[in-house]
Amino acid sequence: MKTKLVLGAVAAAVAVFSQGAFAQAASSPTRAEVKADAKKGALAPAGEATGSVTPGKASDKTRDERKATTKADRSAGKLAPAGEATGSTAPGKGSEVDRAARKADTKAAVKAGKTQPAGEAATPSSEKPMK
Repeated sequence: MKTKLVLGAVAAAVAVFSQGAFAQAASSPTRAEVKADAKKGALAPAGEATGSVTPGKASDKTRDERKATTKADRSAGKLAPAGEATGSTAPGKGSEVDRAARKADTKAAVKAGKTQPAGEAATPSSEKPMK
């Protein structure tokens, strides 16, 4: 039993150490090979880019053509205003009810018991508050 255990351990150790020796011998190029590749320009440029280094042309118009189109659109009023806002840029008017009317409505609701007591959790309007 001990012999099998020892033989198994020796076999495992040989397998582990022999893999490193084979991988090291075959994987790395020599200094001369690296220099020759660098002179040929076969190496990728430094950095993390994996694809094409130069960006693709997205537009088929020249800069002057784009500027002329923008200028014509501006004079015709077709350009959208700058920024991210969509829709109206005027601030909202606020409430349609004046202060006195709001106060009167609130007083009537308090008198009728329709308001939520301070510090209580909100309950649906269909349920009566528990006392």
